[in-house]
Amino acid sequence: MSFQDKQLTCADCGTPFTFSADEQEFFQTKGYTNEPKRCPTCRQARKSDRNGRTGGSRQMFPVKCATCGKDTEVPFEPRSDRPVYCSDCYNKVRASR
Repeated sequence: MSFQDKQLTCADCGTPFTFSADEQEFFQTKGYTNEPKRCPTCRQARKSDRNGRTGGSRQMFPVKCATCGKDTEVPFEPRSDRPVYCSDCYNKVRASR
């Protein structure tokens, strides 16, 4: 199938944007049937809002690794009933499963 660039209008900001032939081909390979409704800028803003972040940074929580005792940070609030590992120890634990 041959694709051609299409001009679409963003549903959020009303700005015209190009839905390129390459993007259309990508959408088809992923099985997407609808064209995008938002321009890339509004799409990224919506994605950031949905993730509860702006600027891509996440809240980190300081912890001590349950295996080696090293100070580290994790992107979730630890619970007292579950061990928390530094990335090195976590990779070892995960590999042994």
